[in-house]
Amino acid sequence: MTIILARPTTVRASDEHAFAHRHIGPSDADAASMLHTLGYDNLEELVDAAVPADIRQKAPLDLPAPRAEAEVLRDLRMLASKNVPKTQMIGQGFYDTLTPPVILRNVLENPAWYTAYTPYQPEISQGRLEALLNFQTMVADLTGLPVANASLLDEASAVAEAVLLMRRSNKARAEAKTVLDVNLFPQTIAVVKGRAEALGFEVEVADLSAGLPTGEISGIVLQQPGDNGAVVDHASAIAAAKDRGAMVTVAADILSLALIVPPGEQGADIAVGNTQRFGVPLFFGGPHAAYMAVRPGLERSLPGRLVGVSADDAGVPAYRLALQTREQHIRREKATSNICTAQALLAVVASMYAVYHGPAGLKAIAQRVHRHARTLAAVLAGAGIELVTGQFFDTVRARVPGRATAVVEAAEARGVNLRLVDEDTVSVSADEATTLEHLVTVAEAFGVADAEQAVDTAQDQLRGGDYALPSELVRTSAYLTHPIFNTIRSETQMLRYLRRLADRDLALDRTMIPLGSCTMKLNSTAEMESISWPEFASIHPFAPGHQTAGWRELIADLEARLCAVTGYAGVSIAPNAGSQGEYAGLLAIRQYHLANGDTERTVCLIPASAHGTNAASAVLAGLKVVVVKTAADGTIDAADLDAKIEAHRDQLAAIMITYPSTHGVYDADVREVCDKIHAAGGQVYIDGANLNALVGLAQPGRFGGDVSHLNLHKTFCIPHGGGGPGVGPVAVAEHLMPFLPGVAAGESNGRAGTPVTSTPYGSAGVLPISWAYIAMMGAEGLTDATKTALLTANYVAARLTEHFPVLYTGNRGLVAHECILDLRELTAKTGVTAEDVAKRLIDYGFHAPTLSFPVAGTLMVEPTESEDLPELDRFIEAMIAIRQEIDQVLAGEFTVKDSPLRRAPHTATAVAATDWDRPYSREQAAFPVASLRQDKYFPPVGRIDGAAGDRNLICSCPAPQAFED
Repeated sequence: MTIILARPTTVRASDEHAFAHRHIGPSDADAASMLHTLGYDNLEELVDAAVPADIRQKAPLDLPAPRAEAEVLRDLRMLASKNVPKTQMIGQGFYDTLTPPVILRNVLENPAWYTAYTPYQPEISQGRLEALLNFQTMVADLTGLPVANASLLDEASAVAEAVLLMRRSNKARAEAKTVLDVNLFPQTIAVVKGRAEALGFEVEVADLSAGLPTGEISGIVLQQPGDNGAVVDHASAIAAAKDRGAMVTVAADILSLALIVPPGEQGADIAVGNTQRFGVPLFFGGPHAAYMAVRPGLERSLPGRLVGVSADDAGVPAYRLALQTREQHIRREKATSNICTAQALLAVVASMYAVYHGPAGLKAIAQRVHRHARTLAAVLAGAGIELVTGQFFDTVRARVPGRATAVVEAAEARGVNLRLVDEDTVSVSADEATTLEHLVTVAEAFGVADAEQAVDTAQDQLRGGDYALPSELVRTSAYLTHPIFNTIRSETQMLRYLRRLADRDLALDRTMIPLGSCTMKLNSTAEMESISWPEFASIHPFAPGHQTAGWRELIADLEARLCAVTGYAGVSIAPNAGSQGEYAGLLAIRQYHLANGDTERTVCLIPASAHGTNAASAVLAGLKVVVVKTAADGTIDAADLDAKIEAHRDQLAAIMITYPSTHGVYDADVREVCDKIHAAGGQVYIDGANLNALVGLAQPGRFGGDVSHLNLHKTFCIPHGGGGPGVGPVAVAEHLMPFLPGVAAGESNGRAGTPVTSTPYGSAGVLPISWAYIAMMGAEGLTDATKTALLTANYVAARLTEHFPVLYTGNRGLVAHECILDLRELTAKTGVTAEDVAKRLIDYGFHAPTLSFPVAGTLMVEPTESEDLPELDRFIEAMIAIRQEIDQVLAGEFTVKDSPLRRAPHTATAVAATDWDRPYSREQAAFPVASLRQDKYFPPVGRIDGAAGDRNLICSCPAPQAFED
């Protein structure tokens, strides 16, 4: 790969005004003070002591010199200018949409929304949880199914998840085949086939309009409208499937459901789809929030996240993630899905689009889209052009024997992209942005004489109440009846609603988020700025290659830079989450073994301390998980590893290790572990979740790794967005490059691996963020960031270890980029739990560290390089004050039950109540340190009862009266 060589730079990373000095929190003086606390004279001494010498890279990263912010924005403008925005009428699951500016500015471009973390601490996540509950309610109402998640990654993988759900829920036919209707989008069929091949079950593609195929069937998948645009009454196919004991999934266009009878009313068990056309830009294919809704009885098998309603300790209704026992960190290889990152930020955008437009507005948009499609169909039919179907919603497919390429080229020359199906067939999809002028242009491309007059005449002849739909499929049931979808119309109302929800949350724009394993670092404005530029955001994923030169140049350059960082030979940017990068990497290993005739190599060794998605991803890739014990010092148990290798030598496919380890330590024997696996014929997968401790210091592709996935939403600054988007590129050694993900649809990328996403480049829309970060930091800046991450983590560990012992350390008592604080002995003595500490930190204005992972009863802290010394000291002060409160419990000043720890967090309502019967003061409750008196965050709810919410599952918006009561 070739890296773009920048013009001569005006800054160096060491210059005072270099971007690296904006990204890295501690000043030189602060760093010196922190090093003094640790007993080191300089940062190099600390790094040399912490990082094993035998993995250190010998030369600096081979990257262009760093660029200033203004220069990088000019570079991005240059790349964007190489893309050619057109009116996009390609369809195939992706459509132009009009994002309300109030949502664009106040959600998508607002750090209060995009810098938030996944709402695992629900008391400080009530705003985004309400927005996601709105999303679930919207999906449930439109699909006619009562339980919906929030959310999935893209439509094709959502269908794959639905297929797996049907197989595990339909136990009587779990081994039977799955049947896909031939009229599904081609990218969906390709991704499902890839999943099926890895897991070894049969998939048959059939024309279900002609009836079900013979044989035992586990489930069927239909699409409404179909790939060819047809709207079909699926009632008979669904009934026939049920008679045969099969389950039914319908992939449904979310906007069409404003007019078409929803899947739930036709008897479907599951509905899936994409919410992109609800205000989310095309983004060259993603990120977009997919959805899944299910009938009653399937909620506990539902993949992804489910927002539910419970109550806090005062009985106030409160939102939280429900049924978290489904999470991979708990169920590991028994998990039903490896979905970890969702597309939460995009789900919020889609939900707010529905809030803004309401049911009447959505129906009007759907009717306008349908009217434009009807107009075009009438014009083409009037010109003697054959239509493939007369029943459609937004897509008109026409036969023009031998002329299809000429029609598509003529439309492109006029500024409109159409879909070339084959040499005889063209598809045209109307959308929210379609105008009569666009229809005239399309008609002219088809060769219609006097196209403007034909369009005007066709429009005049259409009657408003008529549809190009079977009468039995016209929707009559109500949807979006909750007041939230019927009370906000003006921009003033919308602006205040979005601000009100954002104010209920704690995001990175307010406070440090010291989450171990999650790397919540600065997402700079300069990195974020370009993603909503039309030249990037309005490009269709299946637009012709000559229109997307800027996108493809940026992506190739980013892949090359990631190769330089990691030491691998090749990178695929396609996986749209870290978990999907794991899956793609393991598929590459499996396919490599199969290509070599090693069909029996199916065992994947995974340390007990590994990320939970590791085991789930291995299972989805068709591998058998064998767990390797963890030694007392947190390293891989060498004796157990040797025993497992010997026991499975002929079946060994791979080992998955996280480096630095999940325990936040640089294991000194990582090369030895890699050598042992290679000697046994296996491959080494190094989980890149902790790459923030390696960049510029060591390269996994050079110290033993064959595959790594990278988290661009961690190390490379794509913000977490309240739980997504994420991007999980997979990086591989030379021998695995042929097995990198291929494409499910669109232009081939020359790779033969299994496609894992709907579109060729996954969540391409957010890639400029990481490109800008690397370009502005340069080799020296990236390396300094890593060194500073080690410094901040070790500083926090050293300051807190006498109050909360650090569980695992490496050489000279040092940690890597994170540390685990062990509360188990304190819990045994006092009853105060790690969760109590997490909730009490809210009263100090902090998001909690990672709770009880990877070790139950602990807190894992990752400060990152972006936090300055005063913020680090503020966190340390809060933790020391909390330790003093634990000592108060130990001294008997109050019981743990009545302590400020167990009663935390404290709402403004609780503190201001007339009656105060707690054995500690209101001041200690709300203002335990003096700095809080000037700048205090009050959580909107008290501690939430998660168990009660799971017992009484409510996963759609409650009536407003619930809050009044």
